[in-house]
Amino acid sequence: MTVLRIVLGDQCSRHLSALRGLDPARDVVLSMEVAEEADAVPHHRQKIALVFSMLRHFQRALRARGVQAEHILLDDPENTGSLTGEVLRAVARHRPSRIVVTHPGEWRVAEMVAGWEKAAGVPVEVREDDRFLCTRAGFAQWAAGRRQLRLEYFYREMRQRHGILLAPDGTPEGGQWNYDSENRRRLEPGLRPPPLPRFPPDEITRAVLELVARRFPERYGGLEGFSWPVTARDARLALADFLRHRLPLFGDYQDAMAVGEPVLFHSLISPALNGGLLEPLAVCQAAEAEYRAGRAPLNAVEGFIRQILGWREYVRGLYWLKMPEYARGNALSAERPLPDFYWTAETPMRCLRETLRQTRDGAHAHHIQRLMVAGNFALLAGIAPEAVNEWYLAVYLDAVEWVQLPNTQGMALFADGGVMASKPYAASGAYIQRMSDYCGGCAYDVKRQSGAGACPFNFLYWDFIARHAARWRGNARMALPLRNLERMPPERLAAMRAQAAAFLAGLAPARRYP
Repeated sequence: MTVLRIVLGDQCSRHLSALRGLDPARDVVLSMEVAEEADAVPHHRQKIALVFSMLRHFQRALRARGVQAEHILLDDPENTGSLTGEVLRAVARHRPSRIVVTHPGEWRVAEMVAGWEKAAGVPVEVREDDRFLCTRAGFAQWAAGRRQLRLEYFYREMRQRHGILLAPDGTPEGGQWNYDSENRRRLEPGLRPPPLPRFPPDEITRAVLELVARRFPERYGGLEGFSWPVTARDARLALADFLRHRLPLFGDYQDAMAVGEPVLFHSLISPALNGGLLEPLAVCQAAEAEYRAGRAPLNAVEGFIRQILGWREYVRGLYWLKMPEYARGNALSAERPLPDFYWTAETPMRCLRETLRQTRDGAHAHHIQRLMVAGNFALLAGIAPEAVNEWYLAVYLDAVEWVQLPNTQGMALFADGGVMASKPYAASGAYIQRMSDYCGGCAYDVKRQSGAGACPFNFLYWDFIARHAARWRGNARMALPLRNLERMPPERLAAMRAQAAAFLAGLAPARRYP
């Protein structure tokens, strides 16, 4: 009997659990381009193009292996526009004995899949997504009974479980688990990061780019210069290039920001990793091999592995542990609409302008730009989490909800009230000045806290601390800003808070992109 096997947009992996036990002679592998998913949020056009191109290339590879692979094109006149609609059409075509699908990466889609058995009238087997190194049940077991779900403890256990960066006696390589304190250098003048490898669009990707340009002419983001890896082979080449040319300095400069340098020493493999083109354990082992061979220092390799083996697995576990309530969190009662400049990138604040322009043009910004520029402003300004979450999910190429939502709710906005982080990641302009060259040539003066020309991050920061002062009492990590707030002359604080109110009142609210 035929088994209908489903491949979703972020599941382009030969080792996908849904494909295990595949009988090429009888089974059908189905993937789909549907308007429902392209329009779930106003996704960046490069993101839509990446997903469609990965799916088309993946299905071509399956067909080359003799698999009965069906891919539903977006412009197929019979396309129903929804995942469920296309699954039901496939059931009518093939009369399968059952449907097999790997667990989706988004709560909304998982709820949709849960209804397929009743709608299709055939059994549906939902398999664990074992591309990840910690199962959902395994994370829940780790979290059970813990008062605080902190990354550091989870990360140490993952290192031990998978034997990554350990000395022969099982202790951490180098004598400590975490080298983050060594990874906070500002980019020195004259230091130029190496160029990225390019993967020019082939005939499949060119057809996808033409489709996206035609179907989404007004959608956010440019398509120019699209050169992301869309096959497992190209993703491995991208990883190899990073390991050779950028990993050695990744640790030192992973928190740095610089005008005209959107990549610096980052890997840019997260879209391929989240899409299924790379496997996380293999990536971690490849990075460790660079350290063992003496080609990359420990602080760089550990910092890179921590993002994959630690942070990536941790946020995914937290997402499935806390959903769906987690998405509704708004611990700081933030209600302000998203400012329009998040979409247009038109703002006199140079740090935001640089971050948002590269986001618009390339669907990428590295983690400090996302957290300490775009996220920090949203936190200080009290922008509604729902609006910020939609924006982050829409604009970044690697944004799948299991990774995007916890990062936004827990790290950027503190909307979960401290489930993830022990304090809000709030900062004044001094942090941005310390870690970047953005403040030079800005319309605002980062050294001024209030008055004409003052950096908005400065008066917004103190307005934020004062606005939530009662909440911070009892939080040891907020003791210093609270002491500084209490020592501040009342008239100085009042001036900053009045300027913050006027500044925020003058922000134009965003229109939702189509």
